[in-house]
Amino acid sequence: MNPPITELEAPIAPVAPASTPAPARTAAAPLPVPELPPRVLLDLVTDCNLKCPMCIVHGGTDDPRLKDFLKKSMTVENARQVLDELVAAKPLMMPGMWSEPLMNPNFKEHITQMKQRGLTVAMNTNGLKINEDMAKFLVDIKFDSVFVSVDATTSETLLKVRGIKRLDLLHQAVARLMTARGDRPHPRIGVSMTLQAVNRHERDAFVEFWTPRVDAVRIGEIYEAGHFSGFVAAGERVPCPSLYSTLAVNTNGNVSLCCLDGFNEYNMGNVFKDGVKGVWHGPKFTSMRRLHERGQWDKIPICKTCDRWSSYQYEDLVRDGLLVRRTAEYTYYNRIDRLQNWHKELHGTHGDPAVKLKESAVVS
Repeated sequence: MNPPITELEAPIAPVAPASTPAPARTAAAPLPVPELPPRVLLDLVTDCNLKCPMCIVHGGTDDPRLKDFLKKSMTVENARQVLDELVAAKPLMMPGMWSEPLMNPNFKEHITQMKQRGLTVAMNTNGLKINEDMAKFLVDIKFDSVFVSVDATTSETLLKVRGIKRLDLLHQAVARLMTARGDRPHPRIGVSMTLQAVNRHERDAFVEFWTPRVDAVRIGEIYEAGHFSGFVAAGERVPCPSLYSTLAVNTNGNVSLCCLDGFNEYNMGNVFKDGVKGVWHGPKFTSMRRLHERGQWDKIPICKTCDRWSSYQYEDLVRDGLLVRRTAEYTYYNRIDRLQNWHKELHGTHGDPAVKLKESAVVS
């Protein structure tokens, strides 16, 4: 008898490189930077209808940094300026960082102008604002990917993780999306669980419950105290690929060093004033990349103990009708019969799942 599909406890060793591989540290020479970022986090709003204890922005309600940060929205006009500069590169767009993107009062207008430019759009949401009208909009606009953060299999655990007990509301949100989509390919619909001490015991049950019901299940480790719990990064440290692939834009146009810089304490510049290229190739971003290339991440406090750099390599396993893609930080359980909506623009820094499927077919 095969062990449960979730029994994948061995540490990740260096494995198949991603389509955007982690750059090797062979010398201190500058590494290539694409003309425009392949992935853009466009934070539409700094507001949320939950106060999850694990959230680095909304979890600490007494954090003094919140005073001037909350309840700000990006205007459609400002977003359009950024999109018009990015459109040539066709980046993967993610309309949010640490807040709930559906809280932006002009969410539909924002998404419409992204899709009108032929951009791929994916988001994480807590699902509480996905009513029938929103579900229909996401299907009709051909939104590419929606992951609902469920995080628990019981109401008691959900209360500890997300501060609410109505697990049924999250299940209803997923069901509305699945019903609205029907047999159409988009959006790709998944659920996620961020592992922490209070819910780790429910991991296996979560995967077992959701894999027959959605396209994909994502299990991730929690970020706390400057690093990701649940794994120890293996191998020689390399410059973080995020610095060469991802632009994290806050509501006011300021660019964070990465998505983990939730309060924009490392401001790389402002895209509304300096343009995307002006920030992406600007002196602050360049300086940060050079420190990584020299192995001097200790000079950047947020990078000193961070281990996300190790999450850009992955391994694939085909089993029980699933393609399981595992990195140090995440494990994705992808239903093979629904891989058609995991198109190449959604692969991000990872490669084509068809490669592993072909290998498995040859072996079998």
